[in-house]
Amino acid sequence: MEAYETLSEAMAALKIQGYTIDFNLKQSCIQCSNDRYTLAPDEFKIDKSFRFDVNEDPSDQSVLYAISSEKHHIKGLLVGGYGIYSDSITNELLEKLK
Repeated sequence: MEAYETLSEAMAALKIQGYTIDFNLKQSCIQCSNDRYTLAPDEFKIDKSFRFDVNEDPSDQSVLYAISSEKHHIKGLLVGGYGIYSDSITNELLEKLK
């Protein structure tokens, strides 16, 4: 199992593994930072996830998702914080990211 000390270390290692697209979280999907692809929850899978706790402050806690889509033949990364998803995304997307 892969383990990384920092978020930036994990992102660099995963980019070498082909996770080169930066995803942004939208209300009912994830979207490439260049707006080329918009992926519904049934169009991608989470291959790996990593949690990082810098300290006790919740604002310093994050999760990194390594995501792939067979439909679009792409792999990329999504970074989020603990608990930020509560009301801002659909239940289907929330379940996918748990």
